[in-house]
Amino acid sequence: MLTYGMDDEPSPPTSIASQDLPPAAPNFGSDSKIVRLALLFEGALVVLAILAGWLIKLPPWEQVRWRVHCVAIGLVAAVPMLIGLWFVRRIRRGPIGRLNAVVEDFLVPLFARCTIIELALISAVAGLGEELLFRGVLQPVLIGWFGTAIGLLAASAVFGLLHSVTPTYAILATLIGVYFGGLVLWTENLLPPIIAHGVYDFAALVYLTRVAVPVSRPESG
Repeated sequence: MLTYGMDDEPSPPTSIASQDLPPAAPNFGSDSKIVRLALLFEGALVVLAILAGWLIKLPPWEQVRWRVHCVAIGLVAAVPMLIGLWFVRRIRRGPIGRLNAVVEDFLVPLFARCTIIELALISAVAGLGEELLFRGVLQPVLIGWFGTAIGLLAASAVFGLLHSVTPTYAILATLIGVYFGGLVLWTENLLPPIIAHGVYDFAALVYLTRVAVPVSRPESG
């Protein structure tokens, strides 16, 4: 899920290396405002994907095929990512440890007071918008230009760069982009990555805001 509403001035914890810090979490004044902003941003990606697909005569909605087995693939595909999240949260040192601290300082405060329904809605729209745009439009265009392997990697790299809350997060997002892109190539259907993306975002947000115990601050250096 892309992040929104970052201020220009960072407010880093003193123990986190500055190169891995995003700006401080903004104060929106109300939970409904961050929900509206998130839905507006992710919804705009849906509109952008539809317009871009229409302009290049590659409508992404035609790549979404409702098949029961593809729904099942999408649900199952979210599991490895959630297991990966659980393991990543156990790491307390180095770049991953710093990323965990950033998540607690920025992401968790943004969504901590959202209701479960609001988290589900944000996650669903994020999964739809980002997959329509990156896997439904950008990836096939780049594959057409450069071939399957380079096109997949290039689209995933763009996806990672646009998730660059920290360099570590950008790398992880790029790997997830390859994973989602591979699902599309395997199933020839956008539905599995849309479902996997939305389910992962929802489960991750619930886990981080309702379940996870904050990790210890990583040591600097």
